Amino acid sequence: MDLSNYDNGHYWPGAGIFKRTLWYFVNALIFDGWLFQYSKAKCILLKLFGATVGASVVIKPRVNIKYPWNIEIGNHVWIGEGVWLDSLDKIIIGSNVCVSQDAYLLTGNHDYKDPHFGLITRQIRIEDGAWVGAKAIVCPGSLMCANSILAVGSVLSGEAVKNGIYRGNPAKFIRERIISV
Repeated sequence: MDLSNYDNGHYWPGAGIFKRTLWYFVNALIFDGWLFQYSKAKCILLKLFGATVGASVVIKPRVNIKYPWNIEIGNHVWIGEGVWLDSLDKIIIGSNVCVSQDAYLLTGNHDYKDPHFGLITRQIRIEDGAWVGAKAIVCPGSLMCANSILAVGSVLSGEAVKNGIYRGNPAKFIRERIISV
């Protein structure tokens, strides 16, 4: 591999240089720090930058968001401390979803077969009622179906079926999630 030939010119992040630069400062000062605690104001800022954000969304401190215009968030979503939404591609989060502390939603990677280490991006979809555990990683192109769980520290690359509980690296189906009423 020869990284001197790396060229990311084909990738378009979805916004011009001014918007990306402005977002960089807003993200660093408001989202990715400890001082600003107000979820409602954070949701308004996300919307101003092109994100779709539902009602009653909680965004804790130290959340790092790459490109908000690539994010859709449903209602009653909890995004914990230290979460990284690496939204080089779409991240679609349904309603009643919990993304726990230090989880990483990763939409981009590099092609290890390409001698120029080309960038590959694929969207992530997390359906209603799913839960991404603390320090878990959701890889590009992954789908977490309704009410699925990705356990603490696990790595999902693919699909987590409806009501499935997944654990490990790579994440494997452990058992069915049964929600008592």
